[in-house]
Amino acid sequence: MKKEVIENYKKAGQIHKEVRDFGVKQIKEGTKLLELAEKIEKMIKDKGGEIAFPVNISIDDIAAHYTPDIDDKLTFKDGDLVKLDIGVHVDGYIADAATTVSIGGQDKVLIKASKDAVDKVIKEIRPGKTVGEISSLIEEVVVSHGVNPIRNLAGHSVGQYLQHGELSIPNGKIPSDVPIPEDTVLGMEVFTTRGEGWVKESSPTLIYMFKQMAPVRMRESRKIVKKVFEEYKTLPFAKRWLKNVTTPLRLHMALRELENRGVLYGYAPLREKSESKVAQHEETIVVQDKPIVTTR
Repeated sequence: MKKEVIENYKKAGQIHKEVRDFGVKQIKEGTKLLELAEKIEKMIKDKGGEIAFPVNISIDDIAAHYTPDIDDKLTFKDGDLVKLDIGVHVDGYIADAATTVSIGGQDKVLIKASKDAVDKVIKEIRPGKTVGEISSLIEEVVVSHGVNPIRNLAGHSVGQYLQHGELSIPNGKIPSDVPIPEDTVLGMEVFTTRGEGWVKESSPTLIYMFKQMAPVRMRESRKIVKKVFEEYKTLPFAKRWLKNVTTPLRLHMALRELENRGVLYGYAPLREKSESKVAQHEETIVVQDKPIVTTR
């Protein structure tokens, strides 16, 4: 991997550490989710980075893909288990990492299980290790804490302007001899729960990504495509980032048309099937003989 590429990954990771530390301190009873997301996203830019994807703030049984809506009124409350997932990029090179905060101090085992599993991967991963070996390692660590991994969620490779690459490392053991190549960059995330260990899609969809061009009818739809293509490229974006494009009703209609026509891909919030709380931990790793963890 070229030196300047590694430096961009490291710079994105340093910005990520700073904004994540700030965000964790703001997760307390009474804080508005929208206010926190907007502060973090502004801070990323103020520090010289760009937003790789909307700040995800997923609570309790929602594992991922919740970001505040336009005029979102939700606030944190005592007992919430909060996943804070932040993406930063520098010239398209992404730092993707997440942590979990318990407001009130409950669910410590879930949090520890997810972090310990990621730590174990960092310790063991090397070029040539297989997806099967790493997925088995994750399940072994998680189950040793008496909880379950989310089996249909996975760590993933990242690339320039690409949040989710082709390589996937599931949280649960799978039989796979696929080797992990040197210089692969992984958003290595582990989700844990006391529930069934599966997530399903829920609503409302608040995060989207450009997929492909196709004819659309609404003028607002064409405006959204132009803005997305110019500003966010192939990276995910939030519905709330489009609030000035048109009225809330027309925006809803345009996003629905774009998703139905296959122009946009919608990331529905992912909820644990048995409605059990979920914890998450994630770091970005450059896979080498001595792995580089850019987000620590």
